[in-house]
Amino acid sequence: MKLETERLILRKLEKSDAERMFLLDSNPDVMKYIGISPLLKLEESEKVIQMIQQQYQDNGLGRLAVIEKETGLLIGWSGLKLYTAKINDYQNFYELGYRFLPESWGKGYAFESAKASLNFGFNDLNAEIIYAYAHAENGASNKVLNRLGFEKTGEFTEPDGICFWYELKKENFKL
Repeated sequence: MKLETERLILRKLEKSDAERMFLLDSNPDVMKYIGISPLLKLEESEKVIQMIQQQYQDNGLGRLAVIEKETGLLIGWSGLKLYTAKINDYQNFYELGYRFLPESWGKGYAFESAKASLNFGFNDLNAEIIYAYAHAENGASNKVLNRLGFEKTGEFTEPDGICFWYELKKENFKL
């Protein structure tokens, strides 16, 4: 699977992405609202990539590496995954997520990559609804979800605080 936008390429994560993923996963600012501690070893990012690659095999999709066309560098990940665990009383649903290196923040990459992923979800996967959630204090992420057209339909508590629950129906998605 490969998606392309004006400035970005979204492709499956590869083993060779481990160093750039570790930059992301080990950064306390990136991990602030995730509910897990920053990773400490490169091997941990390698395991994350293996887990996502297994999702590609099991579910036909998973988070995608986001490559900035201008630099050719992995700047984060974005995309849909089939969420099989139970969260906020939901299970077996498509969920949108994204995470970017701080030097990429504020450039519209989360919005751009998420829009491409939503287009894929609604048009290629024929999803009727896609969900997302963000920590209540993560203003930037909540802003992106609102701008994409997601509707906040609830809240739930995670160990690190309150999260907002969002949904976007196919008929409300605008390209």
